[in-house]
Amino acid sequence: MTLPVSTPQRRLPLARRAGLALALLLAAVAAQAALPIQHWTQPSGARVALVESPAIPMLDVQIDFDAGSRRDPARQAGLASVSALMSARGVQAHGSAPAFDENALSEAWADLGASFGGSASSDRLTFGLRTLTEPDLLDRAVALAARQLAEPALPEAVWRRERERLVASLKEEDTRPGTQAAKAFARAVYGDHPYGYEMSAATLATIQVSDLRSYLKRSVRACDARVSLVGAVNREQADALVSRLLALLPAGPCQPQPAVPQVAPLTQAETLSLPFDSAQAHVFIGQPGIRRADPDYFALLVGNYILGGGGFVSRLTSEVREKRGLSYSVYSYFAPGLHAGAFTIGLQTRPDQAAEAVKVAREVLSRYVAEGPTEAELKAAKDNLVGGFALRIDSNKKLLDNVANMALHELPWDYLDTWTQQVDKVSVQDIRAAFERHVQPDRLVTVTVGARP
Repeated sequence: MTLPVSTPQRRLPLARRAGLALALLLAAVAAQAALPIQHWTQPSGARVALVESPAIPMLDVQIDFDAGSRRDPARQAGLASVSALMSARGVQAHGSAPAFDENALSEAWADLGASFGGSASSDRLTFGLRTLTEPDLLDRAVALAARQLAEPALPEAVWRRERERLVASLKEEDTRPGTQAAKAFARAVYGDHPYGYEMSAATLATIQVSDLRSYLKRSVRACDARVSLVGAVNREQADALVSRLLALLPAGPCQPQPAVPQVAPLTQAETLSLPFDSAQAHVFIGQPGIRRADPDYFALLVGNYILGGGGFVSRLTSEVREKRGLSYSVYSYFAPGLHAGAFTIGLQTRPDQAAEAVKVAREVLSRYVAEGPTEAELKAAKDNLVGGFALRIDSNKKLLDNVANMALHELPWDYLDTWTQQVDKVSVQDIRAAFERHVQPDRLVTVTVGARP
């Protein structure tokens, strides 16, 4: 469960927002031809990547740390997410600057017309800043973000309140068949790997304010920061800004973090059918997939578009939905991370049709792994993926996401410049070989919640 945390941002007038959107789109089209990414390492050890985008006076910054939920202790699953959540619940006093409780902090960001907040995913702890670049506003936003990053208040009473709210939310989520299916699927695919850890009332009960403080102290370190910036600043301004953002964090070299084991491959098939009285049965089929750094990434990206990632033009949709009417929606995807994220086929169907839908989906997958796609399917997939590339970078936020992912996974800095070429050179043989290497139809996890005979 990821808990995004953000603070208010003033809304711009409609006409100005429309103008900004157009400027962003034009900038993205230009970026498709060539995207100059400047990158360097600061004396602190922080690694910085910058895309200058001067079309509008705004700046987006993402600060990533190697501190996602993959580093949660098993008995404290959720520690990364709740630490990010609590980082926005006030800041301590610093010098002549007063302490802010959560309301005062929210108002301070609103007064700046900016936002700053944290979230945790499986692989990283992330903080994001969005601000105008008018000098006075930018200076004040950076100063406040630096305080929130290094000196969160973490009040005990607020943590007790948030923990109660989270427990109530988890209980409500568990009343949904889709949630139960997703949790059972993750447990079965990942086993005892941290990717499969599950935040619960029991794990939250073990987390104290002292744990939050220790987690943030050992995780939020300048020497370990990856900072990505997209906006109206040059390299000199960006370097100074990053130094200020990280200035209140402890100095010194980083000690290496403990290694996290890789996800173990499945050794046999497993089928789980969980009872649930619902109008739709929820089905997940899959197994561990690939790391993002895997050289088969593009072959699997294109191949999965044909299998189940291309919406109404995919094989799964054709066989499960169009020909047999077993499901309105059926899809597949790879979720590669620093470790092997799951390969997943998902669908919902009438409870009495679940067994047939599972049978057809598995048959489609087995045939696809054995035979691969046709040349016509491959051409259509490439046309769609290459033609839609501009939509992947048509805003500063999307650009920022891409640059931050390149930094996290240590991809080449010309990754976006060569993306369409990488897609275009994938062959039918590449797809077939990649699927044979990474997908084993005889070792799939199949989870069904709410099926009836």
